[in-house]
This record gives sequence, C-alpha cells and structure tokens, in this order.
Amino acid sequence: MTLWLTRIVPDTRSQYARRDLADAVGTHRRVMSLFPSDAGPDPRARFGVLFRGEDTPQGPHILVQSTHEPDTGRLPDGYGTALTRRLDALMDAIRPGLTVHYRCVASPVRKPGATTRALYDLKAVVPLTGAAADEWWLRQADRSGLKPLTHRPAQPLDAAGGERRPRGSAPQRVRHARTQFDGTAAIIDTDQLKTALLNGIGRGKAYGCGLLSIAPARQPQ
Repeated sequence: MTLWLTRIVPDTRSQYARRDLADAVGTHRRVMSLFPSDAGPDPRARFGVLFRGEDTPQGPHILVQSTHEPDTGRLPDGYGTALTRRLDALMDAIRPGLTVHYRCVASPVRKPGATTRALYDLKAVVPLTGAAADEWWLRQADRSGLKPLTHRPAQPLDAAGGERRPRGSAPQRVRHARTQFDGTAAIIDTDQLKTALLNGIGRGKAYGCGLLSIAPARQPQ
C-alpha cells in the first residue's frame, strides 16, 4: 500500500488559512476536502488520513499523510503552497535494527476506573503531562515496534480544539490535549511499526493527533 505525504504551507495572508490554523475542526474539514466525498461513513479511515500542524522557522506548516493521493488543487485560491510525495522509499527501508529519528504529536491520556473517578472527582479522560506523558509514550513506542534510544522530554502543545456540527445534533465542542514526542529509536518489529505509521497513535486522529513520522538516522562515518 502506497503512503503519500503532503506538506501544505499556508499563506497567513489568506483568511481561509488563518481560520483553519486557529481551529482543529476547520483544519480537519480542509484536509478532508482534498479527498473524494463519496467515501462512505468514515472517509478519514478509508483514505488513511492523518495530519499535524508544525511551527517552523518559515511559519506554520500542515503535514498530511494518506493512502490516497490528495487533490491539492481543491485548496482555495491564495491558500498557500502544497507538495505531495510518495513514501515508498521510506517504507521499503524499514527493517529490524535500523535506527530512526521519530516525531509524534499525540494526545496522551489515562482513563481512570469509575471508583477512582468518584474518589478523586476526575473526568472520564485525564490528559497526561510530564513524566506520566513520557511513560505513556514509551509504552506506545513499544507497541509500535520501536525501542527508544534517546528521548526528549514530552513537549506540551496547545490543545486541538473547535466545534463540530453533526447533522441533526447540537454543536459539540472538541478538545484534545497535545504533546510532542521526539527522539531516536531502533526498529524492533517492522509489522508493528508499519501498522502504527498507517493507523496513527492514540486519540484525536481526526483533529491533528497521532501521526507518527520517522526518518533513517545518519550513521557516523
């Protein structure tokens, strides 16, 4: 299965780009507008769409990964630039023992049991931060066929939020805590890693969470 990676560089002079960058639900709608609309009840899953926003020295970027080539010509005039490439070479390079750099912006959470929630007055889903978020990531990495070698402390990001308007239902607020994880790792299980790359990690995948990116690390000369 071919994976596609698209880098969108929004032009912040565009009102559409500014609006999307401020609203994860809006970004989700914009990203999904690049794919066929007749894809059934869950087009995001059908086309394997994951995305995340990145702040770069050149300004905000949006990375979109998918199993179907997006039609970036559907972006509004003046929205920005977009470049799409296939990830075949990367997927073919995956092998046990290969050292890779990784990045994942995910939503680490804990779901306390009913007794614990009642005792400590907790919500059903509790975002994790600091060392607890790091421990969460290390468990996810292990399930994804990776053995972390170096790991930067979890970097909290602004939450992904917005307002959904399901047909026939009242508006719903969306909010997912986001944390960025970076480091290097050795590939242990190629099948587990390819599954994680394809399906993403954790909650909030429709709203900019869960995309795992890897790149082979340069070997010392």
